[in-house]
Amino acid sequence: MNLLETIDTPIGSYAPDFELPGIDDQVHHLRRYLEKFRAVGVISLCNHCPYVEWYIDRLKNIQAEFAPIGFTLIAMNGSDGNHETRPSFENMKAFALRHDLNFPYLWDSTQDVTRSFGATKTPTAFLIDSNGIVRYKGQIDDHPHDPLSAGQDYLRTAIASLFLGQEIEIPETEPIGTTLIWRN
Repeated sequence: MNLLETIDTPIGSYAPDFELPGIDDQVHHLRRYLEKFRAVGVISLCNHCPYVEWYIDRLKNIQAEFAPIGFTLIAMNGSDGNHETRPSFENMKAFALRHDLNFPYLWDSTQDVTRSFGATKTPTAFLIDSNGIVRYKGQIDDHPHDPLSAGQDYLRTAIASLFLGQEIEIPETEPIGTTLIWRN
């Protein structure tokens, strides 16, 4: 594993725009999503992270809950595809099919976008408003091992607050999960 300095995108700053291929064989542009949706959640994912496995159904539920009012999730895989076969584009397609994803899954093969966002672990959530401003980043919630546990649902609460025009009380949390694999 190679550790690499990330650029980081602080809360209140513009999210890095991107054009990335999706498992649907289309190119996805953040700018176009921001024109269409009231908010976008970018989630760093990978196919082999146990935390992603624990969270995947919760992410699908967040998408289903907020999509009708102008929200979409976008999953982005920025793990090194040359390190092992698990993060490969074909394995991403199989992962999405196996989990019946209801949101786009994009491949950041250069890792440039992942570094620009400042993601270091999977999963890490970034909530972006329609102006392209990062409003929340960090954990999805504070109970990864137990989806039914009471606790803080950081991402869900941040989305709801944003849509209600309220201040996001906890705009940043320390991500937990699997450290991203960086190219040499």
